[in-house]
Amino acid sequence: MGSSRRRRASAFWPGPGPANAKNRAIVAKPPPDPLTQLILLNKPFGTVCQFTAVAGRSTLKDFVPLPGVYPAGRLDTDSEGLVVLTDDGRLQARIADPRHKLEKRYWVQVEGVPTGAQLHALRQGVDLGDFVTRPAGARAITEPEGLWPRDPPIRFRAAIPTSWLEIRLKEGRNRQVRRMTAKVGLPTLRLVRHAVGPWTLEGIAPGAWREAPAALPAGL
Repeated sequence: MGSSRRRRASAFWPGPGPANAKNRAIVAKPPPDPLTQLILLNKPFGTVCQFTAVAGRSTLKDFVPLPGVYPAGRLDTDSEGLVVLTDDGRLQARIADPRHKLEKRYWVQVEGVPTGAQLHALRQGVDLGDFVTRPAGARAITEPEGLWPRDPPIRFRAAIPTSWLEIRLKEGRNRQVRRMTAKVGLPTLRLVRHAVGPWTLEGIAPGAWREAPAALPAGL
């Protein structure tokens, strides 16, 4: 009987002894797991964003030799750049779920030179038929400094110029950036995800990864 009472008391906080009916029971919250891992990978072009083997394709397993971590959101096989991985299911959902509006930033090489009207359309929201995109950030930029060459290189047509855009989204449906640029007349040639929330590709070579603090800053 005594041991049963002690077990019940341990389910509440504060108080060293058994709870009584006159006291308000406060359920103790477990502390955050100090062993949570958060990995930042620069996914190469052509790599499938999963650990399960795919015939003839590289996967995340070829680059991240760590058990128990999973991607927080996907990145198309023909896109490059930042993939965030963690072993914490709640953090994974917090990063990936568009309801939390965590911003993703992309560098996009497109065919053609964007006009003010095309950039405005990207910012306001694009009707893709099955859904209308949320307002986004979109601006013309120069080629990002230090960007590695793609392997294989993009197709090149001498008569058609190419340009770079930075696009910022707080959603991320299947092939959304490519569909958005195509819809406004700027087909995507190369797509690199540079940032997810506070995490960026800075200092990470293609195929390399590093650990990062496993927490979102306050307010995100």
